[in-house]
Amino acid sequence: MKDHYDKQAYNPEFKWGFLHPKYWGTWLAVMLASLLCLLPHAFRRAIATLFANQSIKLKNKSNRRARVNLAMCFPEKTHDEREEMLRQSTITAGTFLMGFASLSVRNKQWLENNTVVRGEEHLTSLTDQNQSVILLVPHTWAIDIPAVLLASRGLPVSAMAKKQKNQVSDWLMHKQRVQYGGRIYERDGGIKPFIKSIREGYLGYYLPDEDLGPEHSVFVDFFGTTKATMAGLGRLSKLSRAKIVPLFSMYNSETGKYELDFYPALPFPTGSEEGDARMMNQCIEQYVTERPDQYMWILRLLKTRPEGGKNPYQINN
Repeated sequence: MKDHYDKQAYNPEFKWGFLHPKYWGTWLAVMLASLLCLLPHAFRRAIATLFANQSIKLKNKSNRRARVNLAMCFPEKTHDEREEMLRQSTITAGTFLMGFASLSVRNKQWLENNTVVRGEEHLTSLTDQNQSVILLVPHTWAIDIPAVLLASRGLPVSAMAKKQKNQVSDWLMHKQRVQYGGRIYERDGGIKPFIKSIREGYLGYYLPDEDLGPEHSVFVDFFGTTKATMAGLGRLSKLSRAKIVPLFSMYNSETGKYELDFYPALPFPTGSEEGDARMMNQCIEQYVTERPDQYMWILRLLKTRPEGGKNPYQINN
């Protein structure tokens, strides 16, 4: 069995302090989630629909961010159309999150039986030739599913992430993500360990839609607006000698199954950082246009604006 330990990777361990009363709320939520994931899918969807119909009426920060994102990305749509997009996304999110603990409570055979995979040949045709691969994975609600499934099939993933403030949640999430193998590196540790792991045969897990600020980005089109898009994927592809394979992960709230779509490798690098960034955004646009309910519209996707423009999430109405 492959030894996935890497001293440079993020490897949180259980601490007796996790049983402190300040974490009891977290443990209660974990127990509740473990029970909810065992409910029939139709029941969870019904609960999520009721919740979504009420939650989108709230004037909270998440709804504010989602409405700003939808308005900036889809200015051609009516207010009612965008509200329905938000409602459907909230239904998908709620149904998915109520079943999220299934990744830990159930076994790998359950995951296999409840996942539909399309286009896997675009990945395996490369891995069968020992070709390094970086997966381009946009922020959908089911973003963690491919990493767990692929590791269970003997194709472990290497990713970069930021640890959570809640240490119990952080430890549990990490255990779930690497339960069948894989490595996670803290972003603050730099890119070198990530590149090294890809060269060693791990699938790189690259999130193309994060906003890391102007110093790490180039401004290119994104739907109906402009987005600070991560630069450097072309260089990363060269340094790791990896092909870039797009992967879109979905949770079908009608069937209750996960769906993974692999696409042909992209022609990286294009010759310019702007060209590389625009290609990434075009991938996201293609997938999300077809299934907008899958996307995490609540993220601060458009926080950094061109020429020092104001953060749209902080503008008062």
